[in-house]
Amino acid sequence: MQTRAIDLNCDLGEGFGPWKMGEDQALMPLISSANIACGYHAGDPVVMRDTVKLALNHGVAIGAHPGYPDLQGFGRRNLPMSPDEVFAMVLYQIGALQAIVAAEGGVLHHVKPHGALYNQAARQRDLAEAIVKAVLHCGTTDLILYGLSGSFLVEVAEARGLQVCREAFCDRTYQSDGSLTPRNQSGATIEEVAEAAGRALQLARQQPLKTANSGQLLIPCDTICIHGDHANAVALARAVKESLEKGGIRVVAPTPPFPSKP
Repeated sequence: MQTRAIDLNCDLGEGFGPWKMGEDQALMPLISSANIACGYHAGDPVVMRDTVKLALNHGVAIGAHPGYPDLQGFGRRNLPMSPDEVFAMVLYQIGALQAIVAAEGGVLHHVKPHGALYNQAARQRDLAEAIVKAVLHCGTTDLILYGLSGSFLVEVAEARGLQVCREAFCDRTYQSDGSLTPRNQSGATIEEVAEAAGRALQLARQQPLKTANSGQLLIPCDTICIHGDHANAVALARAVKESLEKGGIRVVAPTPPFPSKP
């Protein structure tokens, strides 16, 4: 019987200048892929390079994490940008990280939009098209796009021939339509480490999750996200990894080409 495998990704490199966010040094050994901020919602060239080096030292797959140009709002505010502006903005950010990764002797593995851009592209086809177009224009056919399971971003990417990782969240709650509970609503995030670890194992085993309104939702996924900016992110990541491995799930970054989705 083939052992089930799942990717465990984390948003890292989110400091800026002298301002630090997250415990990247402690988190990196616990994950299989890292989404590195590209200077718009967080990060700067030095932080990007340092985070790339850290990922390479730990054998962690490196992804670009482009977001809206919104340092004050940490990229979590919707901005009224046109699809053409989104295309150029995402292409710019991927290219910046791609150059740093190459300079350090690595290869960019994936792209995962951040925050409000991620959520808007999940439900707006024109923004999804713009992001997919940017990934396709990066000069390589090997990039994987991480997107919310069941979203327009995943649908558009697959239709355009991109390799896709369907993403789920063990530290966020879901609405019955498969969308994430907005952060301004009570109960949007899961702070209890044991609960998040249990949900991660359910996701990896493709078992239904309880939704915010007490329903049941099946979320097919290839990768599970841990948010690096949570206060208890290290404890959560450690508990999630232990839960997965004890449950017979291998934690490993995806390598294309993938088999057809069930």
